Amino acid sequence: MPLTLADIGEENIIKKIGGKPEVRAHLENLGFVPGGTVTVISTIGGNIIVNVKESRVAISKELAQKIMI
Repeated sequence: MPLTLADIGEENIIKKIGGKPEVRAHLENLGFVPGGTVTVISTIGGNIIVNVKESRVAISKELAQKIMI
């Protein structure tokens, strides 16, 4: 399921990253890699704030749809 459907505060394991190669490379640079963990902190105005690799990152709903957990 996409990251947008994850419950707030629940730790999830990233299964795969979808999208074009440049989108996947951008997400990997932010720390979203298959096998890594991601926790949704909150959603604000369509953006999602997550904890990934001990950092807080804000991503758009469109990018979050490409991250499968």
